[in-house]
Amino acid sequence: MRTKIVAGNWKMNKTPAEAKALIAAIRAELDGLDCPVEVVVCPPFVALAVAAEALKGSRIGLGAQTMHAAASGAFTGEVSAAMLVETGVKYVILGHSERRTLFGETDAAVNAKTQAALAAGLTPIICVGETLQEREANRTADVVTSQLKGSLAGLGAALERCVIAYEPVWAIGTGRTATPGQAQEVHALIRRVLAELAGGKVANGVRIQYGGSMKPDNAAELMAQPDIDGGLIGGAALKADSFAAIVKAGC
Repeated sequence: MRTKIVAGNWKMNKTPAEAKALIAAIRAELDGLDCPVEVVVCPPFVALAVAAEALKGSRIGLGAQTMHAAASGAFTGEVSAAMLVETGVKYVILGHSERRTLFGETDAAVNAKTQAALAAGLTPIICVGETLQEREANRTADVVTSQLKGSLAGLGAALERCVIAYEPVWAIGTGRTATPGQAQEVHALIRRVLAELAGGKVANGVRIQYGGSMKPDNAAELMAQPDIDGGLIGGAALKADSFAAIVKAGC
């Protein structure tokens, strides 16, 4: 059985003080909860150190929202895997659709970051997904397959240390959500592609999150699908009660 994983992507929200308060509220909801779901919060870079301190003694893991592939160098505004690790980070989101569309990240760039994250002992959460135009053109399978093969090239068995997040771009922040059937169809496709890349045993062990407007009222039905192993949560992760409700829906 795969352990479900629910990660909150806070995006460019919450100052360090606000992050500390939100984590305290999340802990008030989840500390002591007997639930096998793995929980992660991913604040902005400037709040990571405060978040690491606020999470001490809890079972909630700390994640970052991106990183650079290089170990160091003249990359103004970037952070390395080693910097994240020393701050207390255990997970890192890579290839989020906003990074791909707004900042021009390619599959090759995501692959380089994934290799660096794994080398540093981080757990990468690697995002793939199609736009509305691509879905309406019946290109979902082609787009997702291409992103997976490009972003995961050369990883082999190291894939078992990764988490994949399927995020239909048309359902991020729009209030639109893929139906459980639509989401399951793509998650099953992703697992088939992972099997091509690393074999069935590895593919069966990889967690695949759903990342398109998962909310308390649809989380249980989505996570009940055979290939949906949790959620990458955006807006609903910014409120302790809604984030906790999603975690509890996976218990």
